[in-house]
Amino acid sequence: MDITFIITLFLIGFIGSFISGMVGIGGSIIKYPMLLYIPPLLGMAAFTAHEVSGISAIQVFFATISGVWAYRKSGYINKTLILYMGSSILIGSFIGGYGSDLMSEGSINLVYGLLATIAAIMMFVPKKGLDDIPVDQVTFNKWLAAVLAFIVGIGAGVVGAAGAFILVPIMLVVLKIPTRMTIATSLAITFISSIGSTIGKITTDQVLYGPAVIMIIASILAAPLGAKVGQKINTKVLQWLLAILILGTAIKIWLDF
Repeated sequence: MDITFIITLFLIGFIGSFISGMVGIGGSIIKYPMLLYIPPLLGMAAFTAHEVSGISAIQVFFATISGVWAYRKSGYINKTLILYMGSSILIGSFIGGYGSDLMSEGSINLVYGLLATIAAIMMFVPKKGLDDIPVDQVTFNKWLAAVLAFIVGIGAGVVGAAGAFILVPIMLVVLKIPTRMTIATSLAITFISSIGSTIGKITTDQVLYGPAVIMIIASILAAPLGAKVGQKINTKVLQWLLAILILGTAIKIWLDF
């Protein structure tokens, strides 16, 4: 790895993690396509889909720790949601992460494209009155949350994501969780999910450790900064920012098929 390549990887990690901390996702929705397309665009070595998903899995683990730490005193982290969705997504992500070694490059990108498309559609569903619910009066269907988290975990484990880019729309649209609680709690659930997908990727030898370390350093620095900025931005702006990011990624993936 030369210095230009190292700087490029650091910037991809920093930008992706800043946005992930701001909108409550692990950042793979942003960093997966950036890692896949930017290095070869600049004339550098290209990563395979397996390598990108492996780097993403480890990086998300550290990005979400940093994001959760920034939100720890905010009062927006819902422990019941974390218990039900976190335990389910951990099992699902390990299955997906381990099983992805048996899949082709095209299959991994296909899973990613499908997840991003579903998430994009859900982000544009109207969410009226969602943020008027007081934090201590939030209720949700616990078993529906657990089942959906398990399904998301399998798909997320395949692409080395932690699934927050589809978890966030599910929490907003299906479970009716207020935006700021969704952002803070999804980071904690995403951290748990990333444990499963990371173990799955490492045990099947899909991780390039050099690039992963660079992305981790960028994540630890950028994610808390993004989380602090996100706490000050209007919730509607955060929702639209996430929707546009997801939609753009979905379009790019499908155009490349």
